[in-house]
Amino acid sequence: MSGAPLPLEDAWAKLLALVQALPAEDLAVGAAGGRYLAQPLAARLTRPAADLSAMDGFALAGEGPWSVIGESRCGAPFGGALEDGQAVRISTGATVPAGSDRVLIQEDARRDGDRLALAGPMPGPGANIRARGIDFGEGDALLPAGSRIGPRQVALALSAGADTVRVHRAPRVAILDCGDELVDGSVPATNGAMLAAMAGALPCEVRRIGPVPDDREALGQALARCDDCDFVLTSGGASVGDHDLVRPALEAWGARMAFWRVAIRPGKPLMVARREGALVLGLPGNPVSAFVTGFLFAIPALRALLGAPDPLPASEPVPAGRDLPPGGERGEFLRANLRGGRALPIMQRDSSLLSPLARADALIWRPPHCPPAKAGTDVPVYRLENGAIA
Repeated sequence: MSGAPLPLEDAWAKLLALVQALPAEDLAVGAAGGRYLAQPLAARLTRPAADLSAMDGFALAGEGPWSVIGESRCGAPFGGALEDGQAVRISTGATVPAGSDRVLIQEDARRDGDRLALAGPMPGPGANIRARGIDFGEGDALLPAGSRIGPRQVALALSAGADTVRVHRAPRVAILDCGDELVDGSVPATNGAMLAAMAGALPCEVRRIGPVPDDREALGQALARCDDCDFVLTSGGASVGDHDLVRPALEAWGARMAFWRVAIRPGKPLMVARREGALVLGLPGNPVSAFVTGFLFAIPALRALLGAPDPLPASEPVPAGRDLPPGGERGEFLRANLRGGRALPIMQRDSSLLSPLARADALIWRPPHCPPAKAGTDVPVYRLENGAIA
């Protein structure tokens, strides 16, 4: 496959066109964290199920003064109904008795035995009452399909009476480190561990294979272990060179190349392929290039497999912390730190250096042929603290 490297936006579009969300399954709500809904979530219950007190105090009927005739506590509601001039002591979250029209907070009450009078202003009708169904009613639509299940959504689903939710299946992911230098230990196999950590922060089943030597037969054997995977992620061997064996090994395995090379720096030699139901990404071997392409392509692909409706990372405008030169032939992602509301580029740009990558918390995007940017000018920035995992 030849031709000019693809612009970033075109590469994203081609990637997402290759990915379909995985089949759905029913999963216990408590085990569904990080998954995406395959169908909308509707309330099976009404919440709150009854009028509840929002404060400690007294449920009142009429204008007063009042006779206190009982108490309503959480789990032990008052059994009767109030008539005009009656009140019950009530706790926060307890059921408001029938007949009461407001709750007087205890700080504004003066009680003498069973007699109750105002010690402050009279609350208005409905005051300090959480009305039945104020949160949601049975049958209400709560979350649309494609919603990500996080801690708040877990609480909502359980409150709505759901024991299970229908979500997309977790992808089975294989990660292959490729290179003789990794096998003999002369270079640590950092990329595989880094990519496994990135993928593992999503609800995936991650399998590391390798390091795999630069040997056609060894690569074929490694790929044979990926037959049941939804996503195969390789690192190294994607560039043109004497030891470029990943691509022919993938083709022998049955993968069909979709596109190769993206007009970005770092990360130009990205390779994308399909094999039956599996997506294959071949990432560069340099660690910064592997991280950037993993962030831009592997994580969005995993999100798409999980059913995310908007799987691509989102940028935001942030003022540049210093003057930036014009863009070149390829777009460039600059490692940066966010300080004082500005994005300060890290000046070390070599794609083999891990210490600047570890210090970075953002990437500044410099599109191809963009004009220079003065310090203080807004530039597109991708945050890294959450962007690589969710």
